[in-house]
Order: sequence, then structure tokens, then C-alpha cells
Amino acid sequence: MKAHMSKRSADKPRKAKASTVARAAPSRAAKRGATAKSKTLATKKVASDKKVSAKEVVEQQKVAGKKMTARAKSSSIVLPPDYRPSEDEPFMNERQRMYFRNKLLAWKDEIIRQTRETLVGLHEESTQHADLADRATSETDRALELRARDRQRKLIAKIDAALARIEDGSYGYCEETGEPIGLKRLDARPIATLSVEAQERHERRERVYRED
Repeated sequence: MKAHMSKRSADKPRKAKASTVARAAPSRAAKRGATAKSKTLATKKVASDKKVSAKEVVEQQKVAGKKMTARAKSSSIVLPPDYRPSEDEPFMNERQRMYFRNKLLAWKDEIIRQTRETLVGLHEESTQHADLADRATSETDRALELRARDRQRKLIAKIDAALARIEDGSYGYCEETGEPIGLKRLDARPIATLSVEAQERHERRERVYRED
């Protein structure tokens, strides 16, 4: 009797263990399935990303090709010395873009030349003045000149931005309205980004903000 009871009690842990293993088996299979699914999704995502990046590369190459073609066309154009943009021409055609590119580059070169001359002059003046009063005056002049140079550096940054707009085809169009800025305004201020009307609205808003 006792032997029979001990045998039954020994069988219970085995059955419990077997049922535990049976329950664990589906969960492990589920985990493996989830892992395989996540790997598949990750593989698909990588493949999708590669397709997107490949498309982006193709688009970038197309844009670069268009820019190179535009530069080649521009380099083949020779402007007459007395050329001035006219309203009778298509707005921002190749001749007009070359005209404003040359104008901006000449302006930039002039600013750089003036900056170099100013720095040389300031260096010479600082070594010549032995008197304290003269040196103080020279330092004041130096501060004013350096402030002016700083404004010119910012101007060079605006010139570079305008040259970049010529390259991408957005030069000459108002950043606020998308309308042509106008040849007269561009000729007077080649770095303009707003039309006369948009600039006036901008200045009115600034005055209102200052008054508030």
C-alpha cells in the first residue's frame, strides 16, 4: 500500500514538470516566431531605405547635372560691355543671370580689396603713434573701421547667398510672394530678396513692433 502511494506521489512531479514543459513549448515557439517576424520587418525596412536613398542619389545627380548644364551655357555666353537687363527680355534669362553674377562677384572682390587695405593701414598706424593722445584717437578710428569691416563681412555672406540663388534658379524672385523682384531694384541692390511692396510691408511691421 505504502509502495503504491509513494509511486503515485512520485508520478505527480513528473506530470507537473511535463505539463510545465508543454506550456513553455508554445511560448518559446511564439517568441521564435516574433523574432523571425521582427527580423523580416527589419530586412524589409533596410531594403526600403536603400531604395529611398538610391532615389535621392538619382535626384541629386539630376540636379547637379542641370546645374552643370546651366553653368556650361552661362560660360558660353559673352555679354557686350554696355549690356543692361531689359524688361523686353524674358525675366532671369541666361544673359541676365550672367549680368547679375558678374555684378555680385565684382562687388565681392571690391569689398575684399578694401578690407585688406584697411587692415594694412590700421597695422601701419598702430606702429607709428608714440603719443598717448594720438594713440587713443587711432584706437577709436580702428574700432570704427573694424565695425565697418564686420558689416562688410555680413554683406559678403549676403552676396554669397545671392550667388547661390543664381545657381539654383531662385534669384530675382521675392522670398515672400514668389513674384519677380524687378530689374531696377535688383540692379540697384543685387542682394535684394524681397520686392518693393514686400519690403515696405516688412518695414511697416518692424515699425509696429518697435512702437509696441
